[in-house]
Formats: sequence, structure tokens, C-alpha cells
Amino acid sequence: MANPESILDFDDCYKSIGAPSEGLYKDNGSRFIALAFPVTSEEEVKGILSSVKKKYYDARHHCYAYRIGWKGETFRSNDDGEPSSSAGKPILNQILSHGLSDILIVVVRYFGGIKLGIPGLIRAYKTSAADAIGNAAIIEKTACKTYRLDFGYMEINQIMKIIKDMGLVPERQEFGMTCTMTVPVRIGICAAFEKAVSEAGGCNFRTIGND
Repeated sequence: MANPESILDFDDCYKSIGAPSEGLYKDNGSRFIALAFPVTSEEEVKGILSSVKKKYYDARHHCYAYRIGWKGETFRSNDDGEPSSSAGKPILNQILSHGLSDILIVVVRYFGGIKLGIPGLIRAYKTSAADAIGNAAIIEKTACKTYRLDFGYMEINQIMKIIKDMGLVPERQEFGMTCTMTVPVRIGICAAFEKAVSEAGGCNFRTIGND
């Protein structure tokens, strides 16, 4: 299996899918329904897996793999009762080979009564996952870190000038005698952003949720 951190070009952008998609593979009566979802957290993955298992409650297996984050550093695969590395790993390898992150693929298997053997299973899970990816809209996402800024009322103009000059858009802001702001910053300009905020004085900052 490829190194999960070797696929992405860690600049400002990385690839994901823009909406759910499906793929299908059939072999000797078995059906492999691949369901791909855009995700941004493991909590989201858990919720989707629960929904899929409820919808396809009569399936024999619900195998999956996911990869999350602009570095792709959060990843996992699961064989759900299939022979070791015959299901989850081929799904994950398709995610890696296409250079994707922020994606979950679940392959639901309905058993056709004939065993496929490990090579057959690997081919089935690989092909169905690849079909789901092939049917998906591939998008480019901007890799960001989200910062929380805490500063005083007197620093508002300085901080807002930095935000404007760097073309940033705050997600949340509260202004008073003590001010708070959360703002996503493109990875490529994080160092410059931190330097500018530090030099402004009177402002404390830290990254949240994506260190």
C-alpha cells in the first residue's frame, strides 16, 4: 500500500469529491455496491456508516475505508468480516491512487452463494470503489488552518487590515472590549499570517481543529 502522506501535493490545494456517488460490480451472483461520500471528520464517518448499515441491513458485509484532512493523515480501512486485507485495503488503495482526501467509501456486499476467493474479493472491492470514484465529481479544495484570534478593542483596525490585505474571510467574529475571531488561512500563507499578527501586538492566536 502506498504511503498515505505521499500522494498529495502539500501546497494550498488537494482533491476530494463534491457530492456522494455510487459504483457497482457483480461477480458470480454477488453484488458490490460502492457508496462514496465527502466527509471532513471521523464523527461524520460514524454517522454515515450507521445510516448505510440501517439502509442495507440485509447485506452480508459493509466494508469501508476513509481518509481525512489536507495531509490525509487520518485514515482507516475495515474488512467487516471479509478475509484480512481483501476488502478495506483495496478500497483505501483506490482512494490513495486517485490522490483523494476528505472521502469515505463504503462497499456493501450481497453474497451470491459462490465464494470468490481472496483474489476475487480484492478485484471486486477495488473495481467497485474505482467505479464510485469514476462516477464522482472531483473537486479541488483549499488546504487551510483555522486560527482563533483574541485581541483588544484597540487592535481591531490592525487585525482587520491584515485580514483584508491577505484576502481572508472570517468564519466567526465577536467585537467588544475583548474581541474574538476565527479565520481559515491557506496553508501557503500561514507563516506570513502568523508573522503579521504577531507584529500587530496585543493579539493572541492559536490553531483550532486542524493542527
